[in-house]
Amino acid sequence: MRIIRLDYRIYDDIVKYAREHLPEEACGLIAGEEEEDGTRLIKKVYFLENIDHAQDHFTLDPKDQTQAIKDMRANGLKPLGNWHSHPESPSRPSEEDIRLSFDSKASYMILSLMAENPVLNSYHVENGIYEKEDLR
Repeated sequence: MRIIRLDYRIYDDIVKYAREHLPEEACGLIAGEEEEDGTRLIKKVYFLENIDHAQDHFTLDPKDQTQAIKDMRANGLKPLGNWHSHPESPSRPSEEDIRLSFDSKASYMILSLMAENPVLNSYHVENGIYEKEDLR
């Protein structure tokens, strides 16, 4: 199981951004470093527009994605995956999330806002099967 390390300040920023965009799903990219043992250190989160403005799915804005990748390269960061919120469902991949998880090297972080306390989990998805990552 891959270990993902995330600073509380970044977590707080994700929660704040996702709440500000309710009732829509919020989304973005995650970047950082990967250690030799495969542990991922998330150093920066990118907040991208959900161009679908939907409550049950998201599409990242391609222009925002391009800008985020340029920023990652400029700052020596590695793209590690993406994140999105589930305003009214649990913090696990939906059927659509699994179907659209094309990059088996990516971490897919999902923030559930359905309860009073938000829940953030990270997943590895490959060949239609998801496995929870160890998010610390």
